[in-house]
Amino acid sequence: MLLKSRISSLVDLVSRLIRRYPGTVALFGFCSGIASFVLVERHAGLAKVIAVIMLVSWLWLMLENSLRLGLERWFGWKVPPPLLRYVTQMVHQESLFFIIPFFFITTTWNSGQSVFTVLLGVAALISLVDPLYYKWLAPRRWVYLSFHALTLFAVLLTALPIIFHLTTPQSYQLALGIAVALALPSLSGLFATWNWRSVLGMLALASVVGVAGWMGRTWVPPATLWLTDVAVTTTLDDASRKPGNRLRQLTNQQLHGNGLYAFTAINAPRGLKERIYHEWTHNGRRVDRIPLDISGGREAGYRAWTHKRNFPEHAEGRWRVRVVTEAGQMIGMLRFRVVE
Repeated sequence: MLLKSRISSLVDLVSRLIRRYPGTVALFGFCSGIASFVLVERHAGLAKVIAVIMLVSWLWLMLENSLRLGLERWFGWKVPPPLLRYVTQMVHQESLFFIIPFFFITTTWNSGQSVFTVLLGVAALISLVDPLYYKWLAPRRWVYLSFHALTLFAVLLTALPIIFHLTTPQSYQLALGIAVALALPSLSGLFATWNWRSVLGMLALASVVGVAGWMGRTWVPPATLWLTDVAVTTTLDDASRKPGNRLRQLTNQQLHGNGLYAFTAINAPRGLKERIYHEWTHNGRRVDRIPLDISGGREAGYRAWTHKRNFPEHAEGRWRVRVVTEAGQMIGMLRFRVVE
């Protein structure tokens, strides 16, 4: 009974402090999210621990009502609703400010990926501003659950490769499946009555959301893969794995002399093995797609390159080398121009 009394007093104290200083929740969520990213970036060994904590917090969030009722039934601990709301908000803030730096680094900003990252930024802003979060977002159940599913989807994209060493396509498929399953309750709110037609309609909408999510995967950055170094060059030192002179422009004669190297160093989580591709495009048309296998864990990024010799006779124009995953998500891009 003494332990129960102390826990109840502690919960009541925390609840009163949060109500008195509501801004501390936002500040703590922001600071801890950024600190988690920095720890993951600098100490790879902590990456799994932090990612597991993120997923456990989301498991608590999904089972919030059941756990609250269980604590009250078994131990007589009644958790105040304001405390629950603030904890939920803090989990959203912590999650968003943990994943946004990953997506900020991996986003190719002159592509459609910028839309997804900006959407996450808007979600983070809503989670920080109490009037938006409590008066606009929370009362609209289907909007709130969609917000919830989007945040979980982004967290899974970041955490799954770190914890389980899943490849980017595997992580995307699993994250999309879980997010669509979580979105089912929000879709049910679109139907006035509950019958077999509404069930079929809800499942059809969920299928549409899933297909749209898969078709739009090229607009989603690969959260844990990013370029640390890139170069287009005519020479490369195999021993030191360093590129020669970096080029932005070269002549048709230089191009056909010894071909061209596209050099990329890719940062990936420790233990991750994945196949990526260098897609060579000329004036917007893809002319080659060369596979490369990379391994994660090297601080400066896994160094890999392709050496292309087969160029058209008239190769003048804009050239790009898109670095993409097997799922088609773009990691980055190299550009150069060939002149007469």
